[in-house]
Amino acid sequence: MHSLWQVDWRSLFIPSGSLLEIVIRGSCIYLLLIFLLRALRREAGQIGIADVLVIVIIADAAQNAMAGTYNSITEGVLLILTIMGWDYLLDYLSLYSPRVRRWLHPDPLLLIQDGRIRPRNLRRAMISQAELLSRLRQDGLESESDVERCYLEGDGHISVIKKSR
Repeated sequence: MHSLWQVDWRSLFIPSGSLLEIVIRGSCIYLLLIFLLRALRREAGQIGIADVLVIVIIADAAQNAMAGTYNSITEGVLLILTIMGWDYLLDYLSLYSPRVRRWLHPDPLLLIQDGRIRPRNLRRAMISQAELLSRLRQDGLESESDVERCYLEGDGHISVIKKSR
């Protein structure tokens, strides 16, 4: 019973490995995931079961790659601070650097212009015509001919400008 209440304070707070290694691991994985997820932008509101599965697998793989075999609270906190630091730094840089802003928040991609679907841009966005038409129906539109312009926004959402009647 006595051992249930004993706490090894040293193993809780004293790092068992290199703190620099944790920062490097966290930085590499965070930047890699930002790059990959940015390259694969999809409509954020349309997450299916396969998308959830991919996110869970990525999270597990990233956790293993970032964490290595750390054991202390200090190491876990440092990893969290590293990830939050990169997130803050990239947001800050996007305010002042047009290049970083375009990379993190790309320009909208035109999917429909004057009632005509742009197939090349659909392929580039990896959106099927059926998915796009479904999205138009959600906005109360019967077909692409009712649309002045339709964009895949930088954040993955689809915005629709209806033709004026």
